[in-house]
Amino acid sequence: MEPTWTSLLPPVLAIAFAIIWRHVYLALAAGVWLGYTILAGWNPIAGLGGAIDGAIAVLGDAGNAKVIVFTLVIGALIATIEAAGGVQGFVRWLEQRDYVTSPRRARMLPWIIGCIIFIESNITVLVAGAIGRPLIDRYRVSREKLAYLIDSTSAPICILIPLNAWGAYVLGILNELGVADPLGVFAGSIPVNFYAISALLLSGTVAYTGWAVGPMKKAEERTRGGQVLSEGAQPMIDPDVISPDVREDNPRRMRNMIVPIATLVLMMPVGLLITGNGDITAGSGSTSVLWAVLAALAVAWVMLVAQRIFTVNELTQVGLKGAGGLVGLALVLLLALALGGVTRDLGTGQYVANLTAGLLPPYILLPLTFLVAGGIAFATGTSWGTFAIMLPIAVPAAAAMGLPLSPFVAASLAGGVFGDHASPISDTTIVSSMAAATDHIDHVRTQLPYALLAGGIATIAFAITGAFL
Repeated sequence: MEPTWTSLLPPVLAIAFAIIWRHVYLALAAGVWLGYTILAGWNPIAGLGGAIDGAIAVLGDAGNAKVIVFTLVIGALIATIEAAGGVQGFVRWLEQRDYVTSPRRARMLPWIIGCIIFIESNITVLVAGAIGRPLIDRYRVSREKLAYLIDSTSAPICILIPLNAWGAYVLGILNELGVADPLGVFAGSIPVNFYAISALLLSGTVAYTGWAVGPMKKAEERTRGGQVLSEGAQPMIDPDVISPDVREDNPRRMRNMIVPIATLVLMMPVGLLITGNGDITAGSGSTSVLWAVLAALAVAWVMLVAQRIFTVNELTQVGLKGAGGLVGLALVLLLALALGGVTRDLGTGQYVANLTAGLLPPYILLPLTFLVAGGIAFATGTSWGTFAIMLPIAVPAAAAMGLPLSPFVAASLAGGVFGDHASPISDTTIVSSMAAATDHIDHVRTQLPYALLAGGIATIAFAITGAFL
């Protein structure tokens, strides 16, 4: 069908409902339903049937199904590592060797861990937070600063690495949009993903220098005075996330965390080499990331059974509990991919391109893409849902105007990470508050000036880049 203004309605509805309800599941589902209703000649009943079929069809694609299964398995891996006492063992190992002997090192450690563990954002936050928290308390660094550092190295580092779940998800959307070389386009977006780069460099500078501004400065002064939390603070501590059921008789062994995570990281390029027949750039991201996390989980199970820490039945229960904790994220993936498919069928991006051709020059359109994506992510609290809304609009629009795709992919991804980073309803922001054991609103208030600074830098950089397109 020839795209018309009605092709804008599904993503606009998803955005509006997400802002009003702050419920990304219903917002994405409403957008999918409206899209298929339009395709069915405005028959809402037929549209409902089409939406159900469209969502199920997402699972018919092997790549999409693998990414969704990965989400559940990563939940099982997180729960297994934590229940085994691996994180506690690593902290004890650091303490015994006096590797962290100053506030600067206490700040740098979680930042470095956040940059190294790039497979999944929640793993990054939980591991870096669990390791850093006792050390920053010892050297009187504020927990708000810890929350900022681990939050700033989770999504930003994950979106800059194609060899993880984030990369597999983005590649799946680009493939769904019919992009000829999804990996090449995504790789080209990495050097111009200005928000992710700015957030990482800024947080690294803060970790090294201790620079504090605004509410963060007050939090640092309070902590140096011996007051860990602000007056009336309610630290977000979820025992199942921060301190899962670790039996008293369990040995706290560092290798029970290091070996599975190392397996996870190392198996990713191995999987790409195998699936690409020796060419890592031709490998399947979705297949490789699933193989990697399954291998890590298998290694963890073998180690824990061999050490007689858990039986197979106990590991099964721990794994199922962990997988259940990420069912919500898997549902977001399913609906996001379905919305991307129906907006492609409606020609939403083509219509936007026709509408803006000759009206908005690239030096305005590129930063505008970043800011709109940031607004959506801030309102919805999800970067992945934002990717699903923005990429089907920005990518075809850029293609129709004869502009390179990578900068517009970068602007969409950067905006999603920016809004998610600043949003108080973001799952990553909430988990960061949990991992740092600080008050959630205190974390949001102290982090916001840094996020806005990095966002301002990114906006200017996108405008300059657009001027040269």
